[in-house]
Amino acid sequence: MPDKMDPQPSPHGDFVLPFDIAQAGVRGRLVRLDAASARALGAHALPEAAARVAGEVVALGALLGTALKLDGRLTIQTKGDGPLDLVTADYYGADENRHRGVRGYARLDASRFDVLADRDFAKLAGKGALAITIEPKLGGKTYQGIVELSPDGIGSSAETYFAQSEQLPTVIKLAAAPLYVAGDPQPHWRAGGIMLQMTPESAKAGIESRSDDWDRLSLLLKTVEDLELVDTSLAPETLLWRLFHEDEVRVQPPEPVIFRCDCDSSRITQVLRSYAPQEREGLADSDGVIRARCEFCGKTHEIGPESLA
Repeated sequence: MPDKMDPQPSPHGDFVLPFDIAQAGVRGRLVRLDAASARALGAHALPEAAARVAGEVVALGALLGTALKLDGRLTIQTKGDGPLDLVTADYYGADENRHRGVRGYARLDASRFDVLADRDFAKLAGKGALAITIEPKLGGKTYQGIVELSPDGIGSSAETYFAQSEQLPTVIKLAAAPLYVAGDPQPHWRAGGIMLQMTPESAKAGIESRSDDWDRLSLLLKTVEDLELVDTSLAPETLLWRLFHEDEVRVQPPEPVIFRCDCDSSRITQVLRSYAPQEREGLADSDGVIRARCEFCGKTHEIGPESLA
């Protein structure tokens, strides 16, 4: 069963903290991932520049998925013509048996990456698109929105998505950084983000004073530093106070987020059964077992011939 929401101060990692500034007609969310992001980025070793982008996509998935109160799955995927040609993250809503969670995967052409002189986002991802797919579990139709990738990064691309599909003024800041622990040569990745959005009522009303508030708050949010978003020693309430101490910012109970991968051997078996026997030739190892590795969590699923009979 998922944990009950704790009314006490927020944890310092693996959570999404909703907040609002009611007098300005603005709502927001702050995400900070620790163990969840380390696990999400741990299945594949990536160069630091590429891992930062993957971490930001995972953090964005947590921000958007929890904002929608989604009971199913939200998928964010980038496709570009650069060396980092694919990044994808899934957010899963909580149910009676499982916590809300995230996972992620990135694909990098190492040979093209190695010759890059400039490894900023525009060169890494190249030209392409960002797609956000929403799949409700109980009722509702699958929805997908696609926007052009912004050369300024994942956050700017997501802002374009909201401007075009939701028509709600939105500002987003994302960050990811490696943490190195003594005795472990592998980095433990943290990811974080913060999002401000005008409420639909405020956006529709278009009140001039609230528009001024929005411009001011948007500028304040852009001043947040990457370290503040990923620093687990910094209480999230403290960060919000630093940014919005002149406004009546109110926080709601934090929403825990874990690493979660819903890969399933039975689903892989069903797919393989749909192939004709001749189409499965060459897939099995010498012992007759087909081994399929999940790109998200690194788990290897073993499908024996008896399962496919």
